[in-house]
Amino acid sequence: MSVFNGLQINASGLALERLKLDTISSNIANLNTDQTTTTSAYHAKSVVFSENVKSVSGDDSNFGGTQSSGVKVLGIDEDTEKNLKYDPTNEAADSNGYVEESNVNLSDEMVNMIQAMRTYEANTSSEEANKTILSKALEISKS
Repeated sequence: MSVFNGLQINASGLALERLKLDTISSNIANLNTDQTTTTSAYHAKSVVFSENVKSVSGDDSNFGGTQSSGVKVLGIDEDTEKNLKYDPTNEAADSNGYVEESNVNLSDEMVNMIQAMRTYEANTSSEEANKTILSKALEISKS
């Protein structure tokens, strides 16, 4: 295990939270992007991620030959749930008079944004603590 693993884990967490914030911003920006005659309605997007596990050998193996090295993004999912509004006067309305609206919920997006910001802040604090520990280790080794 390298002394820099903690920094790598924090960096992956920071990158993930930044992507989440970018995705949330895109959702909020397209809150009112409804179906038109040429385009479909905007569907809310969310980041899918998992723990990034790598195989290790030798004495570094604490948990059956694997070790966490942060998180990895698996992709960005699109919510396909339709949000229909009855508007028979709209040119984009179907034969029953319904038009698809964006399915972005502003309240949910704001909660997600606050959560992503708090997690980003926690990763930043943890990264600062890691840097302080490494700095102190270097000071000790100079003596």
